[in-house]
Amino acid sequence: MQTLLFSDQCEQPKAVNVASVPQRSPFRYPGGKTWFVPRLREWLQSQTQKPALLVEPFVGGGIVSLTAVMENFVDRALMVELDQEIAAVWQTIVDGDAEWLADRIQNFELTRDTVDAVLGMNRRSVKERAFQTIIKNRTNHGGILAAGTGTLRKGEAGKGISSRWYPATLAKRLKAIDHFVGRFSFMHCDAFEVIEAHSTKADAVFFIDPPYTAGGKKAGSRLYTHHALDHEKLFRVCSRLEGDFIMTYDNAPEVKKLAKEFGFQAKPISMKNTHHAEMTELVIGRDLDWMMGIDRLLEEQAVYNATSKRFKKTAIKRKRAS
Repeated sequence: MQTLLFSDQCEQPKAVNVASVPQRSPFRYPGGKTWFVPRLREWLQSQTQKPALLVEPFVGGGIVSLTAVMENFVDRALMVELDQEIAAVWQTIVDGDAEWLADRIQNFELTRDTVDAVLGMNRRSVKERAFQTIIKNRTNHGGILAAGTGTLRKGEAGKGISSRWYPATLAKRLKAIDHFVGRFSFMHCDAFEVIEAHSTKADAVFFIDPPYTAGGKKAGSRLYTHHALDHEKLFRVCSRLEGDFIMTYDNAPEVKKLAKEFGFQAKPISMKNTHHAEMTELVIGRDLDWMMGIDRLLEEQAVYNATSKRFKKTAIKRKRAS
């Protein structure tokens, strides 16, 4: 009988100041994991040997893959993204055209008219679509690429549409990534296909950060074009992985239930959202002992009911994990 109870009342380190973490992604990405980088390092350093491959099936802004390779925690990274616009950027970089994209950005005169012209054009080549995506990402509210999001009006400090446009900085980041481009691979496809294809590789590790839509959460559907996901299937697929993995998830009852069902550990971690409000997310994996100073989330006790032949949850007094 399990005697674990979910509890969010354990002490946690303060949320990471993202300004203290190297900014490597060309994206201003909603739900990005820059704040998680210190914990990512701890996880990768805890591996018994250096992983040959990091698989990131929901790559988004890519900070995890970028950090893992550029700080030499893994030999290679496989980045996977289903969204066509985001995919165009990573494909362009991996194909060796990061320098072209950097020059295109630096030579672009950003005004509302030029932005409208770029966003209104039907981009045929992957490179031109990548440039269009960067423009859209840097001029839309919150960097959101999903349909229905408009461009900035007043912006920050009255800077309007140019509030988040830093061409020199973006070019520098792209050129830095290009230096390591031989150690990145990219696939524009469904995440499940890639996870299952690498499931028997013991020398691979997986960082999985899916859209937060478990339990009907609406934020994921607002932020991402491809937000529909079978979360139970994702947990099931992860349970069959030979290599180590961690998932980052919304701190929701439905997620805790899935973690318990598949025998995973879950720990809370503080983060700050785009409005600088401190929130708690979950880190989920088989063994989270590397997360020093954070207690495991305890689970509800499950009592077997012989008449119904189902586990019937019974509330017990909350206590902290030893």
